[in-house]
Amino acid sequence: MRSTKIVIMIETAFMAALALILSFITLFTMPFGGSVNLAMLPIILLSFRRGPAAGIACGIVFGLLNLMTGPYVVHWSQAILEYPVAFGLVGTAAFFSAWFGGRRVIGAVIAGIALAVALRFAAHFSAGVIWFGEFAPEGTPVALYSFLYNLGYLGPSLLLILIVTIFLLKKGGRILQPEGRSV
Repeated sequence: MRSTKIVIMIETAFMAALALILSFITLFTMPFGGSVNLAMLPIILLSFRRGPAAGIACGIVFGLLNLMTGPYVVHWSQAILEYPVAFGLVGTAAFFSAWFGGRRVIGAVIAGIALAVALRFAAHFSAGVIWFGEFAPEGTPVALYSFLYNLGYLGPSLLLILIVTIFLLKKGGRILQPEGRSV
């Protein structure tokens, strides 16, 4: 039992570090923060392998690492919401892992990833409405601006993560399961 906890902690640290490395490899970056990359992938994979607690912990660790390596911060509460909270919410992907089995695996993966990205979107959208309204073009409602801005990078990120995860699942779903369990 104790060795399993240590293995989970090591996997969590490794996946957070991998997420940080992947965050530097971007397809494009938005002007006021946010980019399209595969940084969420290790958090999501860990969430499916080890459950939402490990996934959320990994997301929080990555969010703190990301906060230390290149943040866009205007207020301390915005930094908390957009880094550890937003990425911690990515770890919720495993909430649909109970669906695993047979033909439902891909549906569970898609639903889990969609939930995780939607919750991260909600955190960034809220921050945009509260702290970044000044960047909205004149005459544009702040909520619409925040919605479109965050959709501009999280939409493509969602598609990229879905494509890569489904590819990994098709090549051998073992990556989503800890050793000794089957998909």
